[in-house]
Amino acid sequence: MENSYRYFANKDCQYYPCHEGVEELNCLFCYCPMYLREDCLGTPEYIERNGKKIKNCMNCTFPHRPENYDRIMQLLRA
Repeated sequence: MENSYRYFANKDCQYYPCHEGVEELNCLFCYCPMYLREDCLGTPEYIERNGKKIKNCMNCTFPHRPENYDRIMQLLRA
């Protein structure tokens, strides 16, 4: 996929690839815009620390898959 407003890959980033197993890793949502949302479209895990529930997105690749751009934007517009 070509770099565009919907997708880009920063292969020069020291953390690239941040997730293994994604063929075309979209860096557009490097920081997930759904992190603070309860209605996250991804597959986060939750851990508990000091009595607080913390969202752990280490194994979630949803925002990094180019085909999910439209779904993320639709959620953010709602």
